[in-house]
Amino acid sequence: MHTLHAPQQNRLLAALPEEDLDRITSMLEIVEMPLGLVLYESGGQLKHVYFPTTSIISLLYVLENGASAEIAVVGNEGVLGISLFMGGETTPSRAVVQSVGFGYRLSAKNLKMEFKRADTMFKLLLRYTQALITQTSQTAVCNRHHSVEQQLCRWLLLSLDRLNSDVLCMTQELIANMLGVRREGVTEAAGKLQRDGLISYARGNITVLDRPALEVRVCECYQVVKTEFDRLLPEVERKQENASI
Repeated sequence: MHTLHAPQQNRLLAALPEEDLDRITSMLEIVEMPLGLVLYESGGQLKHVYFPTTSIISLLYVLENGASAEIAVVGNEGVLGISLFMGGETTPSRAVVQSVGFGYRLSAKNLKMEFKRADTMFKLLLRYTQALITQTSQTAVCNRHHSVEQQLCRWLLLSLDRLNSDVLCMTQELIANMLGVRREGVTEAAGKLQRDGLISYARGNITVLDRPALEVRVCECYQVVKTEFDRLLPEVERKQENASI
């Protein structure tokens, strides 16, 4: 294990009882996740699940013509590869690293074994899956009914929740691809947020300067997703709070 990285940086893993975490830690492999790395392709066989720690993964649905749109994000709050413990071996989405960092991966065989063995792991993964389904559903509604500026605010806030920084390394072109909108729309929305002092954008780095104001601008979709994660995974937050005392 790298000394600067630990499985407990992933909030799901950190919420496990010490006995379960100790057993799983020996099975985990640390993985560097550079920007743009494709972890899963649509229809591909899943061999591992990933527990991001300092990285963020975008789940994208890709159309036949190559166009794509983000349907969910997975960061240090969750796990990538729910199909493996939900009865499937493949996924219809592509998984791409949107924010560089690290994570841990667990083989499909060991994941299934732990899912059956450990009751806490079983409950955590199922609750996380329900929260992820909420995020996916709300993203679809948001993309259909809300402005590009509101979508951008939602995307920024969801990303910030999964990072220990106010800076995101992301070009406007990549954000447009994630949201499934034209780059010009993202440029206009980002420019407005920057003029109003909410963000600063330069050379592919977006710095959030005023998060409370960003939360005022965002549509209700962000809070719906956040509330569902907090409701379904309260022990994750509780254990983290106790550890910081």
